[in-house]
Amino acid sequence: MSAEAALPEADRVPGFPHPRETRRVVGQDHAVAEFVDAARSHRMHHAWLLTGPRGTGKATLAWAIARWLLSGAGSDDLSVTPDDPVARRVLALSEPRLHLVRRAVDEKTGRIRAEITVDDIRRLLSFFHMSAAEGGHRVAIIDAADEMNVSAANALLKILEEPPRDALLLLVAHQPDRLLPTIRSRCRTLRLSELAPEDMAAAMAPLAVQGDPTRLAALAHGSVGEALRLAGQDGLSVYQAIVDLFATLPRLDRRQAAALADAAAARPGADGDPFDLVVTLLDRFLARAARAGLMGAPLPEAARAEAEVLTRMSPDERSARGWATAQAELSARARRGRAVNLDPAALVMDMLVTLAQQPGVPEA
Repeated sequence: MSAEAALPEADRVPGFPHPRETRRVVGQDHAVAEFVDAARSHRMHHAWLLTGPRGTGKATLAWAIARWLLSGAGSDDLSVTPDDPVARRVLALSEPRLHLVRRAVDEKTGRIRAEITVDDIRRLLSFFHMSAAEGGHRVAIIDAADEMNVSAANALLKILEEPPRDALLLLVAHQPDRLLPTIRSRCRTLRLSELAPEDMAAAMAPLAVQGDPTRLAALAHGSVGEALRLAGQDGLSVYQAIVDLFATLPRLDRRQAAALADAAAARPGADGDPFDLVVTLLDRFLARAARAGLMGAPLPEAARAEAEVLTRMSPDERSARGWATAQAELSARARRGRAVNLDPAALVMDMLVTLAQQPGVPEA
């Protein structure tokens, strides 16, 4: 393993394998087929924009494309045997014809930078110049392209306007609208979709995931990456606490609410920010409550007694509209609170009290 691989990695979910370690692209057969067809028909564009919900396999697809193209494998599904020399070098980040651009580690602080900088893109340009003499394909993966600052984006645009010969750029983008329109227009887009339940199960099977995979999948909206993040932060326990709290309505249990608020105020760690986790799961809970009033409680359950609680909270279309409105207001309140550095515990407690006073809350 290279020294670079030993450093903190901005494109890895903490505690789980990096996308380059995943050998199979699951649930995105249409995107795989589109790229393979383009490569075989000599219509391969020099830059591809891989978009879609976070955690659905965009980075996994980018690494699979790189291995497949550089190894010369002829498979229909981008698979390459693990003992292939190129596959081993890609895994070790030592393949000379492959360059990875991601948020780098700041040498002074030892922390991952907040953005991809212009220096990162300049190193990409140097890679294309230095590797040109070797001939054949050269591949660059930018993960994630929507994390570039303005100077980096402008530098990348110049490369896209005059692409090096035999170069392939793979841009992973969770929020492609944040990219310059001129960058998007110079890329061919591969859009990945949310994974079906069976694909979620297949993708999570080889991973050492703590927690019920069915419940994680129910909360993750077809995103393996999101399921892994929830597992790493014990998200199922937090969601269970939310369900248990709303089971106490209409008389909100203030002790339980205070415990949840205190959990949100814990110090952020390597796994993520507890405040963001609590707000995200509250948002998911309210979305599922709104859905329950329109279509019945979603299955499978993401927590014990969830269906019973949601059915009581949201028995009809009128209730569903109320919870949908509350969901939007909660998200806006969380953003405003974060912007002015309000105390996380006080902010969450205020949200919970407000939700307990919703017109649609059932009578005792």
